[in-house]
Amino acid sequence: METLQTDLALASDTAQNKQVSKISALNTLAAYYEMTKPGITRMVVLSAAAGYYLGVSNASEHFAEIGNVLNFFLAMVGTALVSSGSCVLNNFMERDFDKLMKRTMLRPIPAGAISPKAALTFGLFLGIAGVVTLTFVNMLTVGLAILTFVLYVNVYTPLKRKTTLSLIVGGFPGALPALGGWTAATNTVGLGGLMFFALMFFWQMPHFLALSWMYKQDYERGGYEMLAVHDTTGKSLARQTIMYILLLIPFTLSLTFVRETGMVYLAGASVLCAVFLYFSLQLLRNVSVVNARKVLLSSYLYLVGIFILIFIDKV
Repeated sequence: METLQTDLALASDTAQNKQVSKISALNTLAAYYEMTKPGITRMVVLSAAAGYYLGVSNASEHFAEIGNVLNFFLAMVGTALVSSGSCVLNNFMERDFDKLMKRTMLRPIPAGAISPKAALTFGLFLGIAGVVTLTFVNMLTVGLAILTFVLYVNVYTPLKRKTTLSLIVGGFPGALPALGGWTAATNTVGLGGLMFFALMFFWQMPHFLALSWMYKQDYERGGYEMLAVHDTTGKSLARQTIMYILLLIPFTLSLTFVRETGMVYLAGASVLCAVFLYFSLQLLRNVSVVNARKVLLSSYLYLVGIFILIFIDKV
């Protein structure tokens, strides 16, 4: 009887240990996934997909060929891998500063879930895998992906603690995937691709200005050089937000005037621009976290709306 009880206890302990190991493995996988910044990577892939669609005259006819479907798939996978790798390396490089900020202190590396060495290896692996994948698309897209990776990791990330101009510098790697989508479809850098690049570039400015005002105390604790940290009233930040949206609008609407999109896109894009501008004017009238959040949300509304309009226009 005693032996039976002992065997049952051992079996129970073994089952519990297996369950703990399973949970631990799932937590580790979740931590690796978190380092890729899924939200950012998702938007990067969507911008590349929109750029790809923009580069084809008729999506239905284009995707009727299996070769084009495969080309699109490889372009999106490669873009996702390069973006994920860049984000992981950003986590690696900012691990000591993330500990100082409430918004980031629970990220996998500062929380101790992933070691810095493991994160470095993972980030490099993803980046290289992405570049290799894109070689099956075309070399122009490969070049843009490498440029994106280098600018984001080696230029933008360290510059964030040195100058407020990092916002502008960061706009380039943030907008290049959209151009990469265009080149994946066309194997050229055309006017439409450059205009879509400009659209993505200027969109990022009001988006991140609003975000920085919402978390200005966190950025100050982390030692980041942000306009929000130095602008005590927020008026300069609000004026810059409006300025960048005004620069964004002509690039948004002119996609129709260069015959890359149709009238449905033009009508919808005009409304999205008006909404985005309205909330930026509200921020200037009353600089607050509430109004900054409204600008941030309207920036998401604008961008997702633009993507949807492009997809609809090309079907």
